[in-house]
Amino acid sequence: MPENLAAIDIGTNSFHLIVAKILDDGSFEIIDREKEVIRLSEGTVGDIKLISPEAMERGIKAIKNMKGIADSHGASVHAAATSALRESLNKDEFIEKVYDQTGIRINLINGEEEARLIYLGILRALNVYEDQILSIDIGGGSTEFTIGKKGKTIYSKSIKLGAVRLTQMFFPDFKVTQDRLEECRSWVHGTFYPIAKEIKRHGFDFAVGTSGTIMSAGILSATAKGDKVPDTRILNNYRMEAKDFYSIYKKVISA
Repeated sequence: MPENLAAIDIGTNSFHLIVAKILDDGSFEIIDREKEVIRLSEGTVGDIKLISPEAMERGIKAIKNMKGIADSHGASVHAAATSALRESLNKDEFIEKVYDQTGIRINLINGEEEARLIYLGILRALNVYEDQILSIDIGGGSTEFTIGKKGKTIYSKSIKLGAVRLTQMFFPDFKVTQDRLEECRSWVHGTFYPIAKEIKRHGFDFAVGTSGTIMSAGILSATAKGDKVPDTRILNNYRMEAKDFYSIYKKVISA
């Protein structure tokens, strides 16, 4: 009889739930999903040090809701947390409260394991097993890069560079000025430079983006080109060329 499993991804900006039915041949079918924007790092500046009581309450409420969805499908729940939680000084308090109130034990994974799991997820979603791909996942608190081929990781790196973190560091009042933009761009370039050298050294056939940030860029690109806007919940295999991305980048920066 097929088994149902539920996975909760506890991120810096949002929590994601996927419920899947495991089929007899080892493949799976997604039967439900949920996303809640939690902003677990809200109120912090730069490095994520403490989860506020308000953010903690939002997070626990979201996990309770997701557990309810999983329970309705008779699914066992597996939860993993990434950048915001692994960096916070009061992570143990949050993990303990979640366990006490839901019975869910959170698995705190490091950046390299996060990158590896992202690559394995790509292999499940796309027919790229034979290709040497570069996976890029821009999260709220960190970004993961992995070069892989035939299920093997060739290069993997996680860095403290995410959409929420950059906002807190350079645009805390959400005001974008040219000086702040240049400061942010310089910081990103300096952080990314050694990784870019490694990526160039290993090489790749094409890149695969897996985050909400990249999904948004894909949707903007599709809209600009007059293509049918992809369903944001199942944005698999949408292709975007580098020139399309840079076109969107310039429009967003100048807006």
